[in-house]
Amino acid sequence: MNTRPDTTALGPTASDAGPTAAPDLLDADHTREPELLEAVRAYAVRILNGLDDRPAAQTPAKHRPVPLPERGIGLKGAMEAFARRWEPGFSGSAGPRYLGFVTGGVTPAALAGDWLTSVLDQNPNSGLDSRAPDLEREAVAWLRELFGLPAEHEGAFVSGATMSNLVGLAIAREWVGERRGVSVAEEGVAALGPVPVLSGSPHSSIGKALSVLGLGRSAVRHVGVLPDREAVDVNRLDEELDRLDGAPAIVVANAGTVNTVDFDDLRAIAALRERHRFWLHVDAAFGAFAALSPGHAHLVAGLAEADSVCVDLHKWLNVPYDSAVQFTRRRDLQTRVFQNSAAYLGPLGPDPDFVHLTPENSRRLRALPAWFTLAAYGREGHAGIVRRDADLAAAFGLRIVMMPAYRLLAPVRLNVVCFTLADSPSAERVAEVVRAVTDSGEAFLTPTVYAGMPALRAAFSNWRTTEADVDRVAKALEAAVPPRP
Repeated sequence: MNTRPDTTALGPTASDAGPTAAPDLLDADHTREPELLEAVRAYAVRILNGLDDRPAAQTPAKHRPVPLPERGIGLKGAMEAFARRWEPGFSGSAGPRYLGFVTGGVTPAALAGDWLTSVLDQNPNSGLDSRAPDLEREAVAWLRELFGLPAEHEGAFVSGATMSNLVGLAIAREWVGERRGVSVAEEGVAALGPVPVLSGSPHSSIGKALSVLGLGRSAVRHVGVLPDREAVDVNRLDEELDRLDGAPAIVVANAGTVNTVDFDDLRAIAALRERHRFWLHVDAAFGAFAALSPGHAHLVAGLAEADSVCVDLHKWLNVPYDSAVQFTRRRDLQTRVFQNSAAYLGPLGPDPDFVHLTPENSRRLRALPAWFTLAAYGREGHAGIVRRDADLAAAFGLRIVMMPAYRLLAPVRLNVVCFTLADSPSAERVAEVVRAVTDSGEAFLTPTVYAGMPALRAAFSNWRTTEADVDRVAKALEAAVPPRP
């Protein structure tokens, strides 16, 4: 049996390539760049126009790689090879019925901003050569206003919620060191000792961040939650803080849990600082957008009291991957952790460059797609997306209630519907529903476990989703009900 990969998939190989072939191809592409980019534009438009009919997800089939081409096939050939070999197997994650995880789409303005991000190819971490960092500062200021945070909350763009949580917790770690007379940034985490991290329903990224930061996943102390809720019981949190006998701690509060979009009482938690010493980090990855909906804004009351805040933008702001923002009121501690000392970077200064604020020394201008979509549609445009998705989630929840084969596991508080099978909701039967819905191409949902129960969740975060999509997803679920055991 011949198991060698198809070496003809990408065109000519080394045997028929001259020594100057690659530079000639590059020069030719450069000469024809406007024409080729117009072809790319037309291809992209065809994909966008087909999102409604594209399978929301596909069970991936193993795709064997081909060898690296020696000569190459030019931009036109590469696009044709991608269209033939790869693009058909990509999911419709930018489309209206991809309800897995918490995944936004891409607004037209954000898409334009993302294209221009690559065209301009700026590294905004340095303020020595362009105004790109100032655009990022403006975008951060707009986002701060969008979420109702005060001016002392300064921020920077990062890759996603995990990195935003990591940055916030790194600053919190330095704050704990400050309380103990230690600079972790200078002396290392071994000089700090154990740090208690208290939370009711922490996201998995919190444990990952604590692992990277050297505090360890075991630093998390799970505090009891309210009955039939994912929100922390503030009285029990108070008791846990009491047991620390004044030792500094980190409290991770949730503004929107992934299963049921439950919210901790942020004001009540912040009020505990009158008696206890702790850093309040709020994971508001997508829940922060509740501030844009008059009917839900009360859920994030007290967000402004946080010491650090995580918000993920490639979720409900509907900008492309990857994009998130982190906020903190202690930029002095942030620069102590992340400063990058090198003569060619210039002095730190009172308004530090972004190279001194996050783990990356170089990155793309993630702020540009966010700036474009905020400039194009403003507060009201994005508030409209939030309100519409929340209404669609509520409507989908009602559809679940009316289906005999399914039952809701929690109230629909914002934009996620958590439900399970009415009969024998085992992990295997729930997985069977997920596979059937995925294979139908109509929708994509992700499985979960809520209160020990295997379940499904549908997250509405895309600006493209409509009532007609809710109907199609509901019908796909009705057709996916497995036989009773």
